[in-house]
Amino acid sequence: MKLWLGRHRRLRASLCRFRADERGNVAVVLGLTLIILMLSIGAAIDVGRWLHARRQTVAAVDAAVLAGGRALQVNSKDTDGAIAAAEKYYKQNVATRFPVESDTVSFGVSEDKMGITASGTAYIDTPFLHFASVDRLPLLATSQTKFSGSKISVGGSGGQNIEISLILDITGSMMGSKINDLKAAAKDLVNIVVWQDQSEYYSKVALVPYSLGVNVGNLANTVRGSVGSGTDTKPGKQNYKFTNSQNRQKTFPISTCATERTGSQAYTDASPATAKVGLNYDASNGNASQRFPCPSAQLIPLTSDKDKLTNAIGSYQANGPTAGHIGLAWGWYTLSPNWSSVFTGDSTPASYAKLTELGRKGQPLLKKIAVLMTDGEFNTAYCNGVISKDSGIYNIPAADRINCNATNGSSDSQALKLCDKMKKAGIEVYTVGFQAGYAANQMLNQCATEPGKAYVAENGEQLRDAFRDIALKLSSLYLSR
Repeated sequence: MKLWLGRHRRLRASLCRFRADERGNVAVVLGLTLIILMLSIGAAIDVGRWLHARRQTVAAVDAAVLAGGRALQVNSKDTDGAIAAAEKYYKQNVATRFPVESDTVSFGVSEDKMGITASGTAYIDTPFLHFASVDRLPLLATSQTKFSGSKISVGGSGGQNIEISLILDITGSMMGSKINDLKAAAKDLVNIVVWQDQSEYYSKVALVPYSLGVNVGNLANTVRGSVGSGTDTKPGKQNYKFTNSQNRQKTFPISTCATERTGSQAYTDASPATAKVGLNYDASNGNASQRFPCPSAQLIPLTSDKDKLTNAIGSYQANGPTAGHIGLAWGWYTLSPNWSSVFTGDSTPASYAKLTELGRKGQPLLKKIAVLMTDGEFNTAYCNGVISKDSGIYNIPAADRINCNATNGSSDSQALKLCDKMKKAGIEVYTVGFQAGYAANQMLNQCATEPGKAYVAENGEQLRDAFRDIALKLSSLYLSR
């Protein structure tokens, strides 16, 4: 019994001494503190790596979709090339990123073919947070299936105003499927470039259909010169008597078409108050020819009324010879502020000064664009309002030509002079040759602002591609979220 009591007392004493000894507590607390500190430092390292990799990944996606969008602007048909450009930029921009656990980011063309989209996921591993059961962190928002994308925009949200003049060949050689192909292509361009919201920035289109001249409708008396000598007047009509190339007298009634301007202002955009444009005497009502009247399709000045534009395009009929230089001149007039007394209201062309003024997005506040389309050589020029005897068109009878050569020279030579002057004024000139042949395409190449703005189309699909490409090149590119 005494032995047991002694052992009990010694055990209690040992326990009391152990309870009173605090040296072990310090070691335990220190150990726990060090573990927490190391975990905190590790977590901070993991979070820092994640933030750095995330910023780099997001920036890489942004750069990639913009690169793909730019490629799409240059060639809208090459969607594979646009996607390849996006992938290339993405890989280049994540090359120095911290190693990631997985990356499934990929790129595609948006459903409307007006931009590039990005989708997929990317994760970075977390060696330290792993101890807190956090094995990885997402570099892109996992709540979305798509992330940033590029959007090609014209007009309103593009950050600038756009004025476009479509100068369209509706001559006899465009009959059949070709005129239908042109209608489809021109409508495509209008539907792309005329932006829905015109409240802050506008995009407007003018239509200049041409054949033997340009039908200016009720503007004729304002912009054209007076009827020449040798004219007799009958009730409701004015008629022009002239000597034809067979040295016989003919009489043609005046039409509402306009022809080239002569004199010192022949290749300028001077107001008609300064220099009138030429008259046209309508051979279709003469004795020898019923084939080539002034076209029924009239010029439409700048407008953002998409229905008006597409309805007008849909009504085009092909007929007549090719006075492309007259179409060019009127394309310039519809864009020229010097013609603001003729084209008024919403159709008033903006000042050339806006071409160099920068908007809040750092780009020019205004673009003025002329798009010239033809399916062949220009072959019709005038002398005193009648097709000259030296014009290149073969199926105008000699009896319907005046007995003098074209006052300003050939239609081609006049066209090139007008192109040069338009470009010097700040207008960007695009050209489209539709099964036009070598000589016509050479002229169109010279007319265009630069080689990349001259298109050659051999079929209807290529014509639509050309017009769509032009529309996209006129657009602005921005990031969408």
